[in-house]
Amino acid sequence: MFSLRSLVLLAAHFAGMIAATGASAGAKDENAAEWLAPKWFNEWHDGPAAKGLNFGATYVGDFIGNVSGGTSRGFIHLGRFDLSIDADLEKLVGWTGGRFFANTYEIYGRGLTRNYIHNLATISEIEALSDTRLYNAYFEQSFYNNALNIRIGQQAADVEFFDSETDDLFINGTFGWPAIKASNLPAGGPAPPIAAVGIRVRAALSDRITAFAAVFNGNAARAGDGDPQLRDNHGLAFRVNDAPWVIGQVRWDYDIDIAGRPLAGNFTPGGWYHTGQFDDQRFTAQGASIADPTGTGIAAKLRGNFGIFAVIEQTLYRPASVTEKGVSNSLPGITAFARIAYSPPDRNLIDLYLDGGVGFVGLVPHRPLDRIGVGVAYMRISNADRNLDLDTQFFTGAASPVRSNETLIELIYEAHIKPGLLVAPYFQYVFRPSGGIPNPNDPSGLTRIGDAAVFGVTTTLRY
Repeated sequence: MFSLRSLVLLAAHFAGMIAATGASAGAKDENAAEWLAPKWFNEWHDGPAAKGLNFGATYVGDFIGNVSGGTSRGFIHLGRFDLSIDADLEKLVGWTGGRFFANTYEIYGRGLTRNYIHNLATISEIEALSDTRLYNAYFEQSFYNNALNIRIGQQAADVEFFDSETDDLFINGTFGWPAIKASNLPAGGPAPPIAAVGIRVRAALSDRITAFAAVFNGNAARAGDGDPQLRDNHGLAFRVNDAPWVIGQVRWDYDIDIAGRPLAGNFTPGGWYHTGQFDDQRFTAQGASIADPTGTGIAAKLRGNFGIFAVIEQTLYRPASVTEKGVSNSLPGITAFARIAYSPPDRNLIDLYLDGGVGFVGLVPHRPLDRIGVGVAYMRISNADRNLDLDTQFFTGAASPVRSNETLIELIYEAHIKPGLLVAPYFQYVFRPSGGIPNPNDPSGLTRIGDAAVFGVTTTLRY
């Protein structure tokens, strides 16, 4: 679908735009990059938007390479086009508080995680199988001046649950939808590239306390074995009859006084429960190890699954001239976040998850919108899976690797070139991919996949 020539021309186009802007960036960062389109198109777009019908388009392209470790070395290009429609029903038809939103993905390219590294925390958040896919399609209704908001339809959980503003800076997928949920939930849970049918309620209990609760169909993909993306290859499964997944959280916004200035922060504890069946990570229904060659090798089924989590985010510094209400990753200053999650080890690959990071905005001279970030994530392989590896050693008599944890670090610089155009070079280092699984390139199975060093550049265009 995308030829090498078209990609080269696209890269040349970006390079030309970057060169034309020089080293400066305006103080106003807008999503509507009107310089991308001719005047007549902008006027056509702005007309319906003023009446409540807004059409949006976003392109994200990632050029990334693994230069050491993993299962192979090389560079790839992948990308995603996101086309959306956002309808304000109050402006359109007089329906007070009503809104409809839908968007589709056009995904192309090969993923670095899937083909080169085989780690748990997906290197690029846009990595997915090439496809044209419906993502969101939901109706939203607000009550009491938006103090209560209800959303019904196909939607994702990663934007509001277990999320902070600062983590949105990073490219690795785990800083959006954490690997503990992507690995432990059926089909990875309702997050890119697969959303699920559900009902979400958001209620402002006070000026500083907001509660969120949602019930999703517990599996976004059609029933069966294999890759979930292939079992729901266009986002049109609309499943409603699987065991439900319930998630809730309460966010508390606060201010702390530092040197006579209030700095915003927030703390969000939460939890989830899935009512379906999950595989025991070590034992069969007969109580034997799955690795025991005399047993069935079929994991026992365990009823239900759960997780608890918490997020804290804090502004560390704001210039004296800047005021804020709540933590914001777009205002000059420094913000930090930390997240923790736990799930029971007998039915989950990852039982403990930790991540955190720091974001710097507007600290580069003459570039008030540019951001710099440092993030770290830790995924502990559950005790049941580690013991299964020891069982494998016992039954085979071979000193095969025993998984422990996957840890990664990401460094990123996000440059705002023009309104709607961002270019972000980054570096990631992955320690013990997938916790230290055997390297498929080693026939003996005695060595693990090597630590991977990744360099990349992400380009984002928003209209």
